[in-house]
Amino acid sequence: MSEVRWWPATQGDVFSLRIRELRTEQLGRRLDILVAGCGRGGGIDLERIETRVTGIDEDLPVLRASTERRSDLDARFLGDLRAAPLLPRTFDVVHAAFLLERVRHTELVLDRMVNALRPGGLLLIRMRDRASAYGFCDRALPSWFRRLLWPRFAPAGAVGPLPAIYEQVASREGIHSYCLMRGLMIAEDYSGMSGPALRGPHARLARAACKLVARLSGDRLPATRDEITLVIRKPQNHFARLI
Repeated sequence: MSEVRWWPATQGDVFSLRIRELRTEQLGRRLDILVAGCGRGGGIDLERIETRVTGIDEDLPVLRASTERRSDLDARFLGDLRAAPLLPRTFDVVHAAFLLERVRHTELVLDRMVNALRPGGLLLIRMRDRASAYGFCDRALPSWFRRLLWPRFAPAGAVGPLPAIYEQVASREGIHSYCLMRGLMIAEDYSGMSGPALRGPHARLARAACKLVARLSGDRLPATRDEITLVIRKPQNHFARLI
């Protein structure tokens, strides 16, 4: 198991560096990249790298509008992620940012994305941790209440509110167990803080709520982190479990 570290820089910095390293390993050929969860917007610095970028996400109105505004996607799919047109061993990189905590049948969706990776490819994950105080608040609040609070607590321009499903795999223990069972190698594991409410106009109130949840849980749900960022590699070994 990899060492857990505090997130030292922006997610894009490390992910971009790993993609550039992969391109060197592939002798500079074009990289095929899948952006899973493309509706949240934002991307990775891929300047001066030849790529073909495909985006997929659920077909929700707010995600559809955000996806249509993106100019960095060569192809896109909006719909049921369990039925997304992902051929085996098609992509060199799968980038999934804040997707796993908001979809159902998460392991099946992950299996399809990993199956679409070529051997030696990278799975770059950033997700909200269900085993954090922020994650607990996010998943415990009724959906109607989250919709009511979102305009008041979210920073300007943030996409949402999106579903808060948080199946077991959307946690550090859950994703590590998943990788162990699928023969995937976790190369890097970081913790961080990035919850939208912690950056919005009522950030102090959001932080106070998280600290209260942490205290009531005996710090089993920490208020000092809410995000997990992972660099995962699909093995080249032909004897590894094939998915």
